[in-house]
Amino acid sequence: MLPGADGLSLCREIRAGGNYIPILMLTAKSTELDRVLGLEMGADDYLTKPFSLPELIARVKALLRRVDALTAHHAELPSAPLIEYQGLTVDAEKRRVTVDGKEVDLTAREFDLLYHLASRPGRVFSRADLLDQVWGYSYEGYEHTVNTHINRLRAKIEKDPAHPAYVQTVWGVGYKFAQ
Repeated sequence: MLPGADGLSLCREIRAGGNYIPILMLTAKSTELDRVLGLEMGADDYLTKPFSLPELIARVKALLRRVDALTAHHAELPSAPLIEYQGLTVDAEKRRVTVDGKEVDLTAREFDLLYHLASRPGRVFSRADLLDQVWGYSYEGYEHTVNTHINRLRAKIEKDPAHPAYVQTVWGVGYKFAQ
């Protein structure tokens, strides 16, 4: 309910920019659908009005801790500046992805998720693992967020998202990048 725009569009625009910026939505919209939509559009946390100042401060501190953990995690990433697999190229230095030579626009989180999986082909990650390792230590959001990001990622990089060649589901366990 921002003047001239809405928070979901603004969130989507920030996420499309490529740089990771923590987003905490403060809103009067309090239905479960509103919260899920806000988180799926890229918000890291969602707080409805009315809220107390101590809760707001605690949530901001938690976001900053996750950013610190994510920054530390990225410093520890294996050095694989260029990953190539069956027409998919992931360039970590340029944060660029191409499929069959055509550039694919990914959000910062989608890129991080793809890079995390592709730099460890064959290794299976649970949703909780991915939340900890890609979103940041002790991410407090919904595990469903991982499914949503995987589905969006597949829609962008897979020739047939229903039968993925790159990001595969290991039923009852999680996800892996093809070997």
